[in-house]
Amino acid sequence: MRKRLAAFLISILVANSAVFADAPFQGYAEYDDKYSIPEENLFTGKTEILEKKDVINMTVSQVLDASYALEGDEFFAEITSDVIGDKGVIIPKGTLAHGSIIDMGEAKRLGRNGYLELSFDYLITPDKREIPIEGKMSTKLHPVKEVGKIVATDLGMTAAGGVIGGVFALQALGPAAAIASHGYTLAGGAALGGTVGLGMSLYRKGKNVLISPGDEIKVKILSDVELPVYNEEALKQEELHYPGLDIRISNILYEKDPFGEANTITLSLCISNMSKKTFSGMDLTLVNDYNVSFNPSVFGDTRLIFSQLKPGDRFAGKISFGVNNIKQSYWLTVNDRRTNKPIAKISLDNAYKHVSKDVKKRNNKIRQGKKNYYKENDVFDI
Repeated sequence: MRKRLAAFLISILVANSAVFADAPFQGYAEYDDKYSIPEENLFTGKTEILEKKDVINMTVSQVLDASYALEGDEFFAEITSDVIGDKGVIIPKGTLAHGSIIDMGEAKRLGRNGYLELSFDYLITPDKREIPIEGKMSTKLHPVKEVGKIVATDLGMTAAGGVIGGVFALQALGPAAAIASHGYTLAGGAALGGTVGLGMSLYRKGKNVLISPGDEIKVKILSDVELPVYNEEALKQEELHYPGLDIRISNILYEKDPFGEANTITLSLCISNMSKKTFSGMDLTLVNDYNVSFNPSVFGDTRLIFSQLKPGDRFAGKISFGVNNIKQSYWLTVNDRRTNKPIAKISLDNAYKHVSKDVKKRNNKIRQGKKNYYKENDVFDI
């Protein structure tokens, strides 16, 4: 019985192998080198000097807190916009910078603020090259400026204390006492209030430094570096297009949300749907370079969000997205309703190259954010 069963199975395998041998191979594999640019096409052949004292804008990848950091702690920062010389781009957006903390100090009494001093030693470009540099960034004020700021603040506290003391004396003793004493009661109250204000200023503690992801830092270059100039076409981000669906980004605005946070990207779109699919604004998302998705914001123009784009339809209008960091790279994606996978991806970095200079100037003001890196002290921190 076992021999008959084995013979039967062997006959089936032989028959199937013959069928598979005669059947053609279904499908094929191919290598797409559309975005694999040879090194000779990556650069223009020209070079340019990144000069000493040049400043590069970056954003850190992690929280740097002067009250918890240790000397020697390492981190990475990301360059937030192309560094452009006279001949073209020499450091592209997205380049990583390796940094370390070389000095720090906590906030102290007498209103002395904490500080962080950062050092940068090399860059990692998107094409995986390592470039040695010397760069430095410090939140520490010059001693003269620091003393002047402390003195100005303390004088303000002393003056406020004097005013409060004078008002207290006037309310407690009355105008008659002030007249009878030829104003000495007011002067005494002001002096007492000034003393209290001075005591408060001496006891006042400064603020600690907190640099968070999204905070833009300015790194000063300490020595000249010769760099090759990139071919602009080679820096274009990869995109995915769907047959018949044409989406053009004509403008990109960085805006603040109703709560004053600079976390909104508003796109002006021209859409022509000549495909066989129906879309709506709810099928659009922004995806950053960490593959995090962001849905359309209801605080912006909502016409596209609630519109249906059927085959043959066209649309021109705006749509806004709330994001966690406007300085990252993003792609506008169109998702298939059935699979929820992107069938089209349009790079905002590619589109931003064609935005007007006036819009870029306005956006840069929004991108700069806060002017210092101090965190507010806890009310119970004494």
